[in-house]
Amino acid sequence: MFTVGPVQENSFLLRRDGSDKALLVDPGDEAPKLLGAIEALGVELEAVLLTHCHFDHIGAVAPVAKATGAPVYCPELEVPLLQDIMAFVPWPGFGPFESWDPEHTVKGGERLALAGFDVEVLFTPGHSPGHVTYAIEDEAALFSGDVLFQQSVGRVDLPGGDGPTLLRSIAMLLDRFPDETVVHPGHMGVTTLGRERATNPFLTELSSL
Repeated sequence: MFTVGPVQENSFLLRRDGSDKALLVDPGDEAPKLLGAIEALGVELEAVLLTHCHFDHIGAVAPVAKATGAPVYCPELEVPLLQDIMAFVPWPGFGPFESWDPEHTVKGGERLALAGFDVEVLFTPGHSPGHVTYAIEDEAALFSGDVLFQQSVGRVDLPGGDGPTLLRSIAMLLDRFPDETVVHPGHMGVTTLGRERATNPFLTELSSL
């Protein structure tokens, strides 16, 4: 996990033990740091996976993709944001970021065989309209972007956000995966579904759904 950029976004570089292939989830900023880690590990980046296209999750996509040749998997509904990043930055002072045309799109329901991982794509809207979560079930791992955080949930006050939709997405993850599943979120620390089920104050509303 690399926490990058002024918004302190988490980018994840993952590989199987001993493998020379890797995946990168949500390269939000600081491309030199991420590329340096890829080089230090001596791995080939097989794909870049995006959970959603808010600027703090995609700011380093173009330089990483250019340097590595790795294809980018982007949520289908949010391709226009990746293609024109600066048009969708809601506050001044961020960027400039280079836009990118993704090689692949995802919308939920796909299974991706990448870098030795079986990655399931889950549609988890609410924080943003096209948001997806990447699940690697045999590693008990979720890469949840900005859906679920340690003691918090994704904000819903940006364009396309919706609170009830977000809670339904979280409820689906809680129903689908065991409590020991590790949540790798887009901000803050790593947690588990069980810990958030038991202690996250934002999830009390789920009982009414």
